[in-house]
Amino acid sequence: MNEFAALVLSLPTRNSTLRMRIWRALKDNGCGVLRDGVYLLPAGDAGEGVLTGMASDIRAAGGFAMTLDLGAKNDGQLAEMRKLFDRGTDYGVLVKRIESAKASLTRLGSRRAQTELRRLERAHEKLVAIDFFPGEAKAQATAALDNLKSGYKEMYAGGEPRISRRGLQHRDAARYRKRLWATRKLPWVDRLASAWLIRRFIDREARFAWISRPSECPKKAVGYDFDGAEFTHVGNRVTFEVLLASFGLEADPALSAIGASVHFLDVGGIPVPDARTLETMLKGAREKARDDDGLVGEASRIFDLLYSGYRSGAQSG
Repeated sequence: MNEFAALVLSLPTRNSTLRMRIWRALKDNGCGVLRDGVYLLPAGDAGEGVLTGMASDIRAAGGFAMTLDLGAKNDGQLAEMRKLFDRGTDYGVLVKRIESAKASLTRLGSRRAQTELRRLERAHEKLVAIDFFPGEAKAQATAALDNLKSGYKEMYAGGEPRISRRGLQHRDAARYRKRLWATRKLPWVDRLASAWLIRRFIDREARFAWISRPSECPKKAVGYDFDGAEFTHVGNRVTFEVLLASFGLEADPALSAIGASVHFLDVGGIPVPDARTLETMLKGAREKARDDDGLVGEASRIFDLLYSGYRSGAQSG
């Protein structure tokens, strides 16, 4: 029985482009290195097809390449050949990345944490695809990734809201006085900015409820920034921008300037010069605050200063 397909090659010394392309193809397809110039893949149509394609490219470029069937004489030899495909070190590197991401979940914020989570999922999938003889290392990496996913879901309960299809509606601020406003717990940029906007310009006596999931929203509360909330993402607008439009506050250039930073930090897009400074200050507020209400208080002072600065700049200009 032929357990492996082998590629024996010798590349043209002056064709650096070909050398790089073949090296990447060997690495990306998880080839084992038997010795310099001899590479293996487990036998089968997929592996043999990959090596045959590379052999054709090498010969077309003036190099030497041929494919062979290769079998082990005994179990000991087979075990040695399988060691060539050991992914333990690669899984170890991935687990360290996963642990680093988990440690920084609160600092990243929901959007950036979600981006990092997807990046790690893709790295895991790519490694699993070339792990031809999986073992304990794969199990550990998979468990670490699952743990990170659970941590993300717990920290950013419900995740980012989907875009609402209801569209924008102008609201009468008088109907939103002395209300309870509910949003997801562990608020970050968009929810913090929205809380400040609500208390400063819409409902000065607003109280806030921090919920883990939409179903926990109190009956008479005004929900914001979660699926099904009265105020949430609409089109390309984040919740802060939706509140501006809904309550006729868009004409204030200082609020619009804050909105640009909030938009960039929440969903990306066109970079805003002041956005990273705002993010850094909010991270400091989060380190100082003991709970979500305390964080809103700390963040509100930052937004007050930012708003005053933008107002002052507009007036002096």
